[in-house]
Amino acid sequence: MIYEFRTYDLKPRTLGQYEEIAGKAVNGGRLGLSKLFGYWYSEFGPLNQALHVWPYESIEQRFAIREEAGNLDTWPPATGDLLNGQDADILYAAPFNDESISGEHGPFYEMRIYRYGTGDIPKVIDAWSKAIDERRKHSTFIGAWHTELGTLNKWVHIWAYSSLEERSRVRAEMIERKIWPAPGGPPPLHQESRLFLPFPFSPLS
Repeated sequence: MIYEFRTYDLKPRTLGQYEEIAGKAVNGGRLGLSKLFGYWYSEFGPLNQALHVWPYESIEQRFAIREEAGNLDTWPPATGDLLNGQDADILYAAPFNDESISGEHGPFYEMRIYRYGTGDIPKVIDAWSKAIDERRKHSTFIGAWHTELGTLNKWVHIWAYSSLEERSRVRAEMIERKIWPAPGGPPPLHQESRLFLPFPFSPLS
């Protein structure tokens, strides 16, 4: 599976307009072509961002569906005037992801973006594979992905929490009990964290 992460930078004070337009467009035929994984907006980290994630079986399917989507009257959403910029990343799913995850797990979704040294991603996958079953008992693991195109050696993972208090408690407990970060994995060269909330039309809410 590949996942397309599309991050849009919105002009300040346009989030409500964007939500209305994008919601109608998502439900106006686009979901009949392929699955939407999640659709969120930023609360902490870079503000005024919308993140939508689309899974595909292959890069070829992604191109075919996007071409088909361009024939819809409702897609792409008419949000161009609300945007300051757009980014798209193609990420490959970790082997231990639950590809069927959906439903209400938040409302707080933390996306952590790590960059590793050359050749480290297989070591990260190995370390996480040994530790993830215990870690996911304590908060909802949404998924982890890595890059093969664009910026290399990037590792992205998303976790869901019912509150910020739960996030702080779980993270402190995992460190204290040495459950997490995954033991034996290489240290990242760079880390960043962004906190998102779901749009009403997001499959993950």
